[in-house]
Amino acid sequence: MLVTILLPIVKDLSLIAGIITVGLLLAIGFFLPEVGGKITAEGERVKRLAVLSISIWIVCTIGGIFTELANLLGSGLPAAFDPTTLRSFITQIVIGRIYFIQILISFIVLNMILLAKKVGAIYGAITFLLIALLIPVFQSHASNAGNHSIAIGSLLFHLLFISLWVGGVVGLLVISPGARALSIPRFSSLALWSAIIVTVSGILNAWSRLNFLAGWVSVYGVIVALKFILTGILIVIGAKHRKFITEKLQGTKAVFQLIASEGMTMLIILALGGWLSISAPPINPSSLLFESDRSLILTGIATPPPPTFGRVIFSFLPDLTSFGVLSLATSLYLLGVIILKRRGDHWPVGRTVAFFCGIFFADYATSGGLGIYSHFAFSFHMVAHMVLGMIAPIFFVLSAPMTLALRTLPIGRNPQERGIRGAAIAFIHSKYAMHITHPIVALGIFDGSLFLLYMTPLFGTLMKSHNGHLLMDLHFVAAGYLFFHVIIGVDPNPKKIPYLVRIIVLFAAMSIHAFFSIALLSTTTLVDGGYFAQFQRTWATNLLDDQHTGGAIGWAMGEIPILIALVATFIQWNRDDSREAKRIDRAADRAAAMGEEDDLSKYNKMLAALDNRDQE
Repeated sequence: MLVTILLPIVKDLSLIAGIITVGLLLAIGFFLPEVGGKITAEGERVKRLAVLSISIWIVCTIGGIFTELANLLGSGLPAAFDPTTLRSFITQIVIGRIYFIQILISFIVLNMILLAKKVGAIYGAITFLLIALLIPVFQSHASNAGNHSIAIGSLLFHLLFISLWVGGVVGLLVISPGARALSIPRFSSLALWSAIIVTVSGILNAWSRLNFLAGWVSVYGVIVALKFILTGILIVIGAKHRKFITEKLQGTKAVFQLIASEGMTMLIILALGGWLSISAPPINPSSLLFESDRSLILTGIATPPPPTFGRVIFSFLPDLTSFGVLSLATSLYLLGVIILKRRGDHWPVGRTVAFFCGIFFADYATSGGLGIYSHFAFSFHMVAHMVLGMIAPIFFVLSAPMTLALRTLPIGRNPQERGIRGAAIAFIHSKYAMHITHPIVALGIFDGSLFLLYMTPLFGTLMKSHNGHLLMDLHFVAAGYLFFHVIIGVDPNPKKIPYLVRIIVLFAAMSIHAFFSIALLSTTTLVDGGYFAQFQRTWATNLLDDQHTGGAIGWAMGEIPILIALVATFIQWNRDDSREAKRIDRAADRAAAMGEEDDLSKYNKMLAALDNRDQE
């Protein structure tokens, strides 16, 4: 009985402490003015509060391990303190491993906060903290639904943006009135985006779990309905915020009261969310098929019929996590273009077209027919890998997203503050960026990861879970983007790479990729750890032949993008030479007009003088 009462309390306290920490870090990193990227005195005060809240989160998470274990054992708390049982729980049970990972990350975040002297370190702490908050989503009841792709994806975005929304309110409450007046416009934009995404993701998540009438009259359905009502109230309060901003009343007492009421409403919603996290949704009678279909259990997708050209091209089943990330990226890119247009600045149409091409190929490889069949056959997985790792990144690189961001991100609110744009510029010129964009490092990540993934048990392990599959997709896109950014990128780079070095790296990438494909073609055992053998399908039944087909596809498809990049490199080299020649000609014309010698003439005279001296 005690464990049943403690479990939701501990989970709620843990979630609330984590989100409060997010808010305090948002206050330091985005709300409070900073001086040259350094944390101010008020930021140090908020940092001490963040240390306290993250410590509470650590304690609650540790408490969650024991209460969760006691709940699973069906016994009292003392049994959960047995060392052998505890070690087995955190090493062999998924939920136990997640708790353990959360604790490790929380200690990393705690040390990052304690050592932080600049705002950049706070950005890193926010990133790690959000990862720790989102990890439990993959073991939630959503992952047990037949349509778990929609359930997990919607829950990820729901929790992420409600953390930013609620955390933003907390951040506003703890800072001084003057800083709050400067920060409300920033928070208003964040709150608007968060409100939209939280509402849409909440609706999708409820539909994925309660897509039958009887589900809405259950206790679970009533809690979900109550959350919707409270979210509507929050949106009304947000509209009031914008009204106060318009009327220039950001520093009034009424605004503080409005923010406080918003915070209380959010805490109630979080408590309801904690209750839902330990409650199983009502069972849909039609979902009984889920228990008997191995494909639905493993992937959330029923085994598709034999592939045909039409099915592979026109099928579509959204992987909501990938689809949501791509939709958010598209919205932000379009927002940047709109900001430039309103400002009267020009943005090349070709770059926008390139971005949409990259989004199309990435979506096709994750949610389209190719993405669907990639779950069930290695050959289709390899095609999806090539599209995500080599085709989509080329278009993303040519769309110049970093240049667009630097031209549209907000600048500092005073001459001493770097702002988000200044922080982005500092990162681009940081030592980390210089190391990661080194041609050898980019090549190692791009091609070296092929051997690490497919020639070790890692591939089979990742394929067996939704989060593993998502991690692979993200890695393919990120590794491809980094490599092609170094080779043919139009965005700023910490260091200009000579074109001859780029060409050598491209030939090296082509050779390594061919060697990997030959190695895959020569395999006599399966590299998937038995993953594809679990499906009962009537096509691609010879798994080793299908694996060899994947190797051949990887060889053929991998060479073409590299050749395209090689041609693009030669074109860029030629254009740079032409621009340099024109620059020299203009300098010579200016010097001649002023009756002076240009640099080339001075250089030729110096060479002539050296030659005369050698002859003498």
